[in-house]
Amino acid sequence: MLQPRTKVAIFSLLLVLSSSFPAAEPAIGVNWGTISFHRLRPSTVVDLLQQNKIQKVKLFDADPGALKALEGSGIEVMVGIPNEMLSVLGSSSVASDLWVRQNVSSFVGKGGVAIRYVAVGNEPFLSSYAGQFQNNVMPALLNLQQSLAKANLAGYVKLVVPCNADAYEADLPSQGAFRPELTQIMTQLVSFLNSNGSPFVVNIYPFLSLYGSTDFPQDYAFFGGTTHAVTDGANVYTNAFDGNFDTLVAALTKLGYGQMPIVIGEVGWPTDGALNANLTAARAFNQGLINHVLSNRGTPLRPGVPPMDVYLFSLLDEGAKSVLPGNFERHWGIFSFDGQAKYALNLGLGNRLLKDARNVQYLPSRWCVADPSKDLSAVMNHMKLACSVADCTTLNYGGSCNGIGAKGNISYAFNSYYQLQMQNSQSCDFDGLGMVTFLDPSVGECRFLVGVTESTSAAVGTYWGGVIVWVLVMWSVWVFEV
Repeated sequence: MLQPRTKVAIFSLLLVLSSSFPAAEPAIGVNWGTISFHRLRPSTVVDLLQQNKIQKVKLFDADPGALKALEGSGIEVMVGIPNEMLSVLGSSSVASDLWVRQNVSSFVGKGGVAIRYVAVGNEPFLSSYAGQFQNNVMPALLNLQQSLAKANLAGYVKLVVPCNADAYEADLPSQGAFRPELTQIMTQLVSFLNSNGSPFVVNIYPFLSLYGSTDFPQDYAFFGGTTHAVTDGANVYTNAFDGNFDTLVAALTKLGYGQMPIVIGEVGWPTDGALNANLTAARAFNQGLINHVLSNRGTPLRPGVPPMDVYLFSLLDEGAKSVLPGNFERHWGIFSFDGQAKYALNLGLGNRLLKDARNVQYLPSRWCVADPSKDLSAVMNHMKLACSVADCTTLNYGGSCNGIGAKGNISYAFNSYYQLQMQNSQSCDFDGLGMVTFLDPSVGECRFLVGVTESTSAAVGTYWGGVIVWVLVMWSVWVFEV
């Protein structure tokens, strides 16, 4: 019988050989975020991925529940490391060894999880971070690469750093360059990526360009042609995605890495919470993007060479996300929080249209609404309380529930809180102003949700719970090292 160490060595050799095969056609993957009040079971989400023939998924952490559910699925996985963990991983090889052992080595192997990438941080060079994580990136990468080598996985699991598109800038794509304060670290980063056979991962959001500027041409954000084409020498750009992508290509070229493979780590369009964030626009953008990428046309600076992979943002709505960037932040999913397809979309993966999640366990079909027989003049504090806890972003200007009237707004807020409290009868009291109904109060595209039977407290706390556990573990490591 082979010893465990021998099995790992043989498995690692096979992985190295498989990773040297010629690159496949560009693949469409998804980001699976979990900052939700109503979190589906990981097994339900994996079944949803398989039903829709999605073979690549990107996680924002190394949630053991998600990884366990992905075992044996054959789905290629990118696991993430939050920015807050980079400092300790870069300063302690013991810490990086522990992280790799707990979150990579323990899951890969025959019948395990096909972890192909580790995302070291998430947009750590974002200008709004003011350099907070910048100096932690390279030390963390170097330590983690050594840890992967110790585990005989360095030839198979690739380290990447998802960057926001604000890492580079230019008036025209051909003039693209990384921000001056990032030139040195970007030179180090792309050299590291190139040496280890890793792609450059970038997040591109034409929606945010449109949202952030009244002067941005709306049709330039999509793929159906534009009356505001950008002419750059002999090249003509008819959509923001190609222009942004080629700005990165130019920036990489200036550093001597013009042929580096590029993966789109995040790209998408929200369906609610702001003007231009709706089902029609989201479908037009995502379908246009998918068709464009899978056509293999490439871009003016890379004709016939599309991105390696494209990860749509995102798989599911995340109703507990921060709305600091905008109310749309909770509505990026191609599926709603409960795994129901929002619109017709062909991912080019063998299915004509998206298939809904199966076997979702809902709470009973009942809703909390404002009692029409009561005086609602003193309801404002109750609404504020409900919306400070639950998600009411669809009620805001540009949202799908913005036009349902004052009583409708009250009912929506009451119901959002009621479902979050797992339909506890007392949570629909509101000093006698609320009442439970068995008639669905949804109006048009304004959907009054019914919660799922998952534990909400565990769902919302997953990310920070993981960070706290990691801090406690690292305190133990620090004590041990001392």
